[in-house]
Amino acid sequence: MATHLITGAGSGIGTAVAAALHARGDDLVLLARTHERAAELTGRFPGCRTIVMDLADPDAVDRIEGIPERLDSLLQVAGIVELSSVADLDARHLRAQLDVNLVSPALLTRACLPAIRAARGIVVFVNSAAGLSVGTSWAAYGASKFGLRALADALRAEEMGNGVRVTTVFPSRTATPMQEKVHEQEGRTYDASQWISPETVAATILHVLDVPRDATIPEVTVRPLVPWSPR
Repeated sequence: MATHLITGAGSGIGTAVAAALHARGDDLVLLARTHERAAELTGRFPGCRTIVMDLADPDAVDRIEGIPERLDSLLQVAGIVELSSVADLDARHLRAQLDVNLVSPALLTRACLPAIRAARGIVVFVNSAAGLSVGTSWAAYGASKFGLRALADALRAEEMGNGVRVTTVFPSRTATPMQEKVHEQEGRTYDASQWISPETVAATILHVLDVPRDATIPEVTVRPLVPWSPR
C-alpha cells in the first residue's frame, strides 16, 4: 500500500486525486487548513490521517510535525489566486499567493524529503498554464507559478541520484471552485462544461504516479478542447 501526502484535498483537483487514491486503497495523509476541514476530510476519506496546517503561514509549515517515515508521493495541489494588473497590485495579495503557491510548498518539500528518499518516491507539483505563460492581470499568480516550476526543476536535478522523481503538471482551466472565482474576477460567465474536469487532471496525476520506476515524466500539460489562451 502506497502512502501519499496531499495538499488541497478539500476542493477541486485535490479532492479528485484523494478520492481516486482512496478508492484503490492507498494510505492518505491530508493537509488541512483548520480542524474543521480536517474533520470533513476524515469523514469523506475514512482511514485517512490529517495534519492541520495553514499554507498561508510559512512559519507554521517550517515547524510541521506528523510526517510519516516513508512517503511514496508528495502531491502539492493547493493554491490560491487573486487577479490584478501590476498597476493595481496589492502587496498583501502578492505575498499571500507567493506564500501559498511557492514558499510553503518549498518548505513542505524540504520537510518531506527524508520520507520521500526513504521510499524512493515522487514529488508532484500541480502548477498551472500560468506557470508557462501569462497575460493581463495574472502577474502575481504567474510569478508564484513560474517560481514553482523553478523549484521543481532544481529539485529534480538535486534528487535524481536519490531515486526521487519530480513531475510538474500544468493544467489549463479546470472546472473547480477556484476557476469559478477566476471567472468572477474576470467578469465572465462561468460554464463548467467548457473546462477540464478535476477527475481528468487526477487521472493524469495517477498516470504519473504509476509510471514504472525505470522512467519519469518531468512535465505534462493538460488543456481543454477549446482554443488555448495563456491565461
